[in-house]
Amino acid sequence: MVRNKGIGVWSAIIVVTVLVSVLSTTYFYGVGPFARGRTKLVVSTTTSLYDTGLLDAIEAQFEEQYVIEVYFISAGTGIAIEYAKRGDADLILVHSPPQELVFLEDGYGVCRKIVAYNFFSIVGFADDPANITGTTMIQALTRIVDAGREGDVTWVSRGDNSGTHTKEKSLWSIAGFNWNELRNEDWYLESGTGMGNTLLIADEKTAYTLADIGSYLKYYTDELISLEVLVDQDQNFINVYSVIAVNKNYNPQANFDAAISFIKYLASTDGQQLLADYGTNTYGRSLFFPAVQLLAQNTDPMLTQWIEDYAYFNGGECPVEYQDDHPELYH
Repeated sequence: MVRNKGIGVWSAIIVVTVLVSVLSTTYFYGVGPFARGRTKLVVSTTTSLYDTGLLDAIEAQFEEQYVIEVYFISAGTGIAIEYAKRGDADLILVHSPPQELVFLEDGYGVCRKIVAYNFFSIVGFADDPANITGTTMIQALTRIVDAGREGDVTWVSRGDNSGTHTKEKSLWSIAGFNWNELRNEDWYLESGTGMGNTLLIADEKTAYTLADIGSYLKYYTDELISLEVLVDQDQNFINVYSVIAVNKNYNPQANFDAAISFIKYLASTDGQQLLADYGTNTYGRSLFFPAVQLLAQNTDPMLTQWIEDYAYFNGGECPVEYQDDHPELYH
């Protein structure tokens, strides 16, 4: 069986090119697995999901339940969205509401469904030269800027237009700083790569960085980094994952039916339980929290409000005009 279980941002372009080339041959339709009745689904997604290993677990369970072969392409959210826009994916699984809204409004996507959430954290070394431990997000970023300008600390940014990078830029703005100015200062570095590599760079340079908690726990538990979580208790750190099908009116070649099946799977009891359980055996806690029941039943009003404030559009996870006659996804 041919599988692409996820790729890093630097090799994504090569793999997509190869994938598109292969799709144009008779392999999938003549002698490969799809000749035996299985259809294919290409999901463009984020490095933060790939780095945790979650995609492998999703792939195994989804393929067990559906006659669909799923392929994941992982990159920063901005690049993942571009893959879908140019016809290289049937669906996106990302975590950047501002970019997702544009994807919907520009006609590229439909049927957005929020499926999970977790939190970002500011991580760094235990000696914490900027003294941010226990502070708020605004206090932490302010102290990092002050210490950076004094030459005492370094900040490593993704710098790749990913969901994490988009979140970081919004946090600088909330804290009262202009990101375009900060990125030109000596203490502010941009890795231009995925979350895992950014963590490794921050660890090597004894720097601070913003990380999703899933990727951080994976790398910390595997003893790849010594960075510690220094600031994480803040509403502004909410991190929301959504899945969006490529609009069949934009790309008639997209496997829309398979994309809807994947969305329904992630929103199902099995899909949500997989998210709730993932990581508990290895890390002692889940790396992701299921969002469907939380939002439908308002089981935790504070968390529900945080997600709505950050990731809802016009009062909902997917405005009616983008639901594409699939209201069952939202009731």
